[in-house]
Amino acid sequence: MLARNDSLVTEFILAGLTDHPELQQPLFYLFLMIYIVTTVGNLGLIMLIGLNSHLHTPMYYFLFNLSFIDLCYASVFTPKMLINFVSRKNIISYVGCMTQLFFFLFFVISECYMLTSMAYDRYVAICNPLLYKVTMSPQACSMLTFAAYMMGFAGATAHTGCMLRLTFCNVNIINHYLCDILPLLQLSCSSTYVNEVVVLIVVGINITVPCFTILISYICILTSILQIKSSQGRSKAFSTCCSHVIAISLFFGSAAFMYLNYSSGSMDLGKISSVVYTNVIPMLNPLIYSLRNKDIKVTLRKALFKMQERNMF
Repeated sequence: MLARNDSLVTEFILAGLTDHPELQQPLFYLFLMIYIVTTVGNLGLIMLIGLNSHLHTPMYYFLFNLSFIDLCYASVFTPKMLINFVSRKNIISYVGCMTQLFFFLFFVISECYMLTSMAYDRYVAICNPLLYKVTMSPQACSMLTFAAYMMGFAGATAHTGCMLRLTFCNVNIINHYLCDILPLLQLSCSSTYVNEVVVLIVVGINITVPCFTILISYICILTSILQIKSSQGRSKAFSTCCSHVIAISLFFGSAAFMYLNYSSGSMDLGKISSVVYTNVIPMLNPLIYSLRNKDIKVTLRKALFKMQERNMF
């Protein structure tokens, strides 16, 4: 897919997050800490779910995949971002840029549909609890996960394939800290009409379908919760959805804010808002799901207790 190159440009220069030299070192340490917390948090959640059989349920199966996506997603651009903070010239090759764009889009779109699958899981658990085990069978969960990754692959292939047909002439400075669609389109010296149509179609599908599905799921969930007579039952039902609602709000809210800033021409504000979307959310997701989840907290305590016992003996 990356073999074709009609471009005159062989490498790009990433403008980075800021052009103030005095901020480079503090930002390096800040984003290094964010990346360490992201890696430890998501890898810890993956290991915790994978090694404990009582967490092998549909909800935690999707959470396992969400943590895997966040870990890979952050690793696509953060190491390069950290290098750029301490290097004089932030160079990325043409092939490297297209590769980064592909995997960035693949994991972002996959996360959209993974969050959608998690919303559907909560809908079945609360609205049809008697049919939960049948509806959310291992085969159904595998199909939903496969579909999420396939949608990510299809969207990333469409965007990257269209980007490869563009010609980049003399200007090669990307006004961003990663290779993203809109900053790259601004550098093209050939027509970007096809790319813009693909952006409208692919982004339209990958925003409309997940958002509509999540909205319908939570309308049904809210209706079912309000019909529960006991306050304890309502509280328990709300608590099972709370973490997911926070994660969805952060993901889609920050993404919308970022692209609205780009479309309005405010590239600098778009870069700042994209930090939340690309760096902060992969760090927060494991914290949101672990701190607000009783099963995860209990399992974590047991794992830490076992480790402490081994160290003592």
